Amino acid sequence: MRQSTIKRDTTETQIELKLNIDEFNQTTIETGVGFFNHMLTLFAAHGKFGLNIKAAGDLEVDAHHTVEDVGIVLGRAFNEAMGDKKGIKRYASDFTPMDESLSLVSIDISNRPYLVFDVEGLPEKIGTFDSELVEEFFRAFVNQAGVTLHIKLIHGQNSHHIIESIFKGFGRVLNEAATILDPDGEVPSTKGTLS
Repeated sequence: MRQSTIKRDTTETQIELKLNIDEFNQTTIETGVGFFNHMLTLFAAHGKFGLNIKAAGDLEVDAHHTVEDVGIVLGRAFNEAMGDKKGIKRYASDFTPMDESLSLVSIDISNRPYLVFDVEGLPEKIGTFDSELVEEFFRAFVNQAGVTLHIKLIHGQNSHHIIESIFKGFGRVLNEAATILDPDGEVPSTKGTLS
């Protein structure tokens, strides 16, 4: 069973996160940021991950540290849970519609962190949530998980739908790329390692 528990305690945030890549069970997300909770719940449901997050942050400042640090901890947990990556599919891409919105998310579990975030036209805020934090979350995840991630908005008008499409697609591609095709297989790299 590929799973990990990570705790992170700083002067800005205190986070405890449990991730199970192979078993979807009840998800509990408590970050203090309602919109972010909703997106992480969608990510876990569409990725079929067991995910529990309890985060307390300096929300009296804003949600930046909380969102970024959850990305850091989730990335670390994913990297740790993946182990040696033998027999995994490694690559996945998916178009995900959400009403009028359509996004493309593509991933390589490569141990080469790189983010392309091609999403234009989001308003500054969605309710009380700073929309720029979506990119910050994914950058933090990518840097700790060691994945290459491309996110492209094809089209969309409603900002909630756009971000929901992205988080659902992220869950779907992470699940697919992490799938073990051959438990006795090799690491899917000509280098012989993805560590």
